[in-house]
Amino acid sequence: MADTMVNVSSRKRSGKDDVVEGDDAKRKMLGSFGEVDPEAALASARHEFGEHGGVNMSIEASATFTVMEPETLRRMFAGELGPDRDFYVYSRHFNPTVLNLGRQMAALEGTEAAYCTASGMSAISSVLFHLCSSGSHVVASSALYGGTHALLTHFFPSKCNITTTFVDITDLEAVDNAIVEGKTKVLYFESIANPSLKVSNTPELARLGHAKGVTVVVDNTFAPMLLSPARLGADVVVHSISKFISGGADIIAGAVCGPANLVNSMMDLHQGPLMILGPTMNAKVAFELSERIPHLGLRMKEHSHRALVFATRLQKLGLKVLYPGLEDHPQHELLKSIGNKDYGYGGLLCIDMETEEKANRLMNLLQNYSQFGFMAVSLGYYETLMSCSGSSTSSELNEEEQKFAGISPGLLRMSIGYIGTLEQKWSHLEKALTRFQEKPLV
Repeated sequence: MADTMVNVSSRKRSGKDDVVEGDDAKRKMLGSFGEVDPEAALASARHEFGEHGGVNMSIEASATFTVMEPETLRRMFAGELGPDRDFYVYSRHFNPTVLNLGRQMAALEGTEAAYCTASGMSAISSVLFHLCSSGSHVVASSALYGGTHALLTHFFPSKCNITTTFVDITDLEAVDNAIVEGKTKVLYFESIANPSLKVSNTPELARLGHAKGVTVVVDNTFAPMLLSPARLGADVVVHSISKFISGGADIIAGAVCGPANLVNSMMDLHQGPLMILGPTMNAKVAFELSERIPHLGLRMKEHSHRALVFATRLQKLGLKVLYPGLEDHPQHELLKSIGNKDYGYGGLLCIDMETEEKANRLMNLLQNYSQFGFMAVSLGYYETLMSCSGSSTSSELNEEEQKFAGISPGLLRMSIGYIGTLEQKWSHLEKALTRFQEKPLV
């Protein structure tokens, strides 16, 4: 129990060498990460108690930290003492509450370490800044979140001399041909693509990337619990925690999960991008999130269950539905084979309404006529959220890029919530569809 149930230390810190050192201390800091099932891994992660014995940890809201001896400060800034031995300098660097959330994220993703950031985009950009330099090349999926696509298409080439080749990530031969040995530094893709819901073959893509010395980075925002990219061969896993992991549509946050040496180097006091660029997570936000992760598995199962039921029924009504849980989805069998058992196929489904006008009209009815959900971006909320991707979250892509990514003008993305009963919400969905069919667009 010593590794998983450790009380927050109340001792004053000094520079004395009277604490556990080396890999054992690092393991204690990072928690358990060996379990295959992410829910079991989370349950085995180190639990922090409150300062006075509370079952919930205390919030370490301090921006700066004191020491007992002047020499300790010098040793901390020299990198001799750090959070693995309970030494903290400044919360832009490491904070105990944020570090605890990092341990939970590492357990969730099956990685050695994780560090949590102020947003998903800050996690993504920090990783790419760390792995690439001027003149580097990235191979990325053509089907990416619009903000990530804009980072790779516009910001990196103009500001950093980093270029990207976009490929159909389901075409392994195209991926292999796009990698330039010695120049390509990163292979980047989403485990389940936003918004096309293409499922990436992470084991094969990791094999291709590693054969050519490339670091494989996977955005797992759409599939926490469902997929474990690091266990499938990925080197780094990034998240927008704002989505399913938060679940409340009230927090902006991100995470970088990967090897301890990578995370530690990204936090280097003098040149680590997470330290230098300052995408710092507030300790109070970390505390909030750490209290939500324990029921993430339950939430994901219900998101997935309802999405599958709705997708199946919508397809039977004759609508063009995209959902990995449907047997006619191109990567249905792939997801079955690489996904974690019992978590389903995800909480996102898409209806291709063909035109933006039709998609907008259906969304209007779903929100304002039948109260099925809300017209809003983002995902993972307990209410259903709907958006027409081409004119919203993927609007950074031009018409040609959207076509290459598999985004039609009328692609209606739904993040299926779990509030109310399933049949109650289905009746709301049916009511809107009936009205839509009664008065179709001319």
